[in-house]
Amino acid sequence: MHGMEIFSIAVLIFLVIDPFGNIAIFLSALSGVPAARRTKVILRELLFALVLLLLFLTFGEHILTALGLSREAISIAGGIILFVVAMRLIFPSKEGLFGDSPDGEPMLVPLATPAVAGPSALAILMTLRNTHEGPVWELYAGLGLAWFGCALILLQAATLHRLLGPRGLTACERLMGMLLIMLSVDMLLDSFKSALHLG
Repeated sequence: MHGMEIFSIAVLIFLVIDPFGNIAIFLSALSGVPAARRTKVILRELLFALVLLLLFLTFGEHILTALGLSREAISIAGGIILFVVAMRLIFPSKEGLFGDSPDGEPMLVPLATPAVAGPSALAILMTLRNTHEGPVWELYAGLGLAWFGCALILLQAATLHRLLGPRGLTACERLMGMLLIMLSVDMLLDSFKSALHLG
């Protein structure tokens, strides 16, 4: 049972982080970095992102409690965020997500955040912390698993870009968007049912 819960959490976080969609951002941001240093820079930025994600998973609950938000409101908001992210994956804008990256070696921005630890990922972590009914360690295990999967893909960004090409990456991203839409609708339905029972 625990294994399925952890896997479900990991899949959700993985889809929100969208590593395939971030491949182009990583390649663009690292274009001015010497090839010998790129792997080290990617690892450093991924570790920065993990720290940010862990901070929000740990302290996000206190932020939302201080704001006096109910579990149902948080869960509905999380479902809406997921739906918006999914729509962006399926119908990406021409301007891109974060605009042009500055020349030179990136530090924290734009790779660690907002590419990996973006607003959507941080919001979903806070939502999970407030709505998950199982033990807290499942959330940390799910986050660790999702981060590891994203790290494996992003460390191979150049290779995947060559193998899949722009069309292949777009197809992967849109497939992830479709899965995310289903998850977001399921989350919204559960939230509305819970809110109606309370009402």
